[in-house]
Amino acid sequence: MHSTAKLVIAVIGAGTMGRGIVQLFAQSGYSVKLFDQSAEAVANAQDSINERIQNKVTKGRINEEEATAIINRITATTSLNAIGDCGVVIEAIIENIDIKQNLFVELEQVVSSTAILASNTSSLLVAEIGARCQQPERVAGLHFFNPVPAMRVVEIISAVNTSENTVKSLKQLVETTGHRAVVAEDQPGFLINHAGRGLYTEGLRILEERAASPRQVDQILRDAADFRMGPFELFDLTGLDVSGKVLESIYEQFQQEPRFRPSSIIPPRIAAGLHGRKTGKGWYDYSDNTSPGNEAPAQTADIQTVSVWIDEGADEYNKLSELVKKAGAQLTESANQAQLQLIQPWGIDATQACADLGLDGRHCVAVDPLPGLEKHRTLMLTPITSEKAKQAAIALLTLDGVTASVINDSPGFVTQRVLATIVNIGTNIAQRGIANVADIDDAVSIGLGYPLGPLSLGDRIGGNKIMKILEGMLKVTGDMRYRPSFWLRRRASLGQPLTTEEASRATITSGNINKGGVDK
Repeated sequence: MHSTAKLVIAVIGAGTMGRGIVQLFAQSGYSVKLFDQSAEAVANAQDSINERIQNKVTKGRINEEEATAIINRITATTSLNAIGDCGVVIEAIIENIDIKQNLFVELEQVVSSTAILASNTSSLLVAEIGARCQQPERVAGLHFFNPVPAMRVVEIISAVNTSENTVKSLKQLVETTGHRAVVAEDQPGFLINHAGRGLYTEGLRILEERAASPRQVDQILRDAADFRMGPFELFDLTGLDVSGKVLESIYEQFQQEPRFRPSSIIPPRIAAGLHGRKTGKGWYDYSDNTSPGNEAPAQTADIQTVSVWIDEGADEYNKLSELVKKAGAQLTESANQAQLQLIQPWGIDATQACADLGLDGRHCVAVDPLPGLEKHRTLMLTPITSEKAKQAAIALLTLDGVTASVINDSPGFVTQRVLATIVNIGTNIAQRGIANVADIDDAVSIGLGYPLGPLSLGDRIGGNKIMKILEGMLKVTGDMRYRPSFWLRRRASLGQPLTTEEASRATITSGNINKGGVDK
């Protein structure tokens, strides 16, 4: 890779992504040439970039001298021949395979034979983009996220013909900007969009089953699992029209893999224009400019008059017992004598748990054990749970001021099923060698803002617990989307963590299956 002072970078396309890429490299010390066929687009892009740089001055992040130096490193042009001296060309134009292929063929005639040609595509196969090139080994994906300067992760996509030197050079280049470079195979969704399917698809599945409302799902994942946003807030932020297409395309590109199955409730909402924030209404109504709030269950019961039985196998038996004693309720040893029966199942729904334990579903309420009882609590009802048992559970589980949500019967509550699905997809990415362990975790935590990457998350919960959740959901639903990956099953069975050096070495770090080993 050339030094910062010598390397000249070209960015093709003056849209939002192109502008961000230009700014990132210019403020990292590189000379950058911005090309677009439209003189007006180039001028608008220059004005926009200049404004962003001046905003950094206003906020005290850089001084005027530094701002001037950054701006002077940017050259705008409408002549493709003007980028002939560039060592790296980054294409950021419309997502149309024919247009991209034609551009890459033309670029090969303009730049030197040693120049790297990269595409910022988010949905097209990099191998197809470079299929008509004479030197496909120098073609790779370089997928940035918007806003480029702030989203500090970049996917380097190694296509079937991409050389290791090309990947290595791009990785070194990205790292000079302070962004984290992660390497992924040329597969649908690459790494980050692929790994992010679990949150969206499982949130939609919960809604389809009427187990919980969008507001409840988002609240539980924020308050109990430390997510910045739940799936429905994210849908509204990115736009359902955009996210819906990604759901469909990844499902089809992965040969209708059940783990990525989209939802039939999406197309009617897109057709109705309920796209989210940009249309003023999505899963939430933004017409009054307020953010989605939380939902608290109403309580009317006097817990002191209620007899309570707690399953001895409950993970939080001692904590639940303490709450019963503090409430002044009667703790009974016999489930048959209790007006409220508390259980903590893993992976299965409250109905199945009642059947397994021989309990009366009218008195039974399940409490999610996954996040523990120190955070937000999720209470799950059977279809026949009485109002008295429900109200008693609400009163008991909110007595100490911890917030709670009440949901309908659901295999794996909300937190269990969403987190297990995220971990399962992450481990399958590792199994397929699409990326290595460290890149998977960093890409997800940085790019998606999850509290942990999927493999670290699996280790925190425990591989055996993740297996128990998935196998329970598979048992109750019969849906193959919940089948555990080999990577997960094997490591859980051997008592091994998901994030080990051995695990990392067992993945393919770049390129296709012929470039490295496979997990045994």
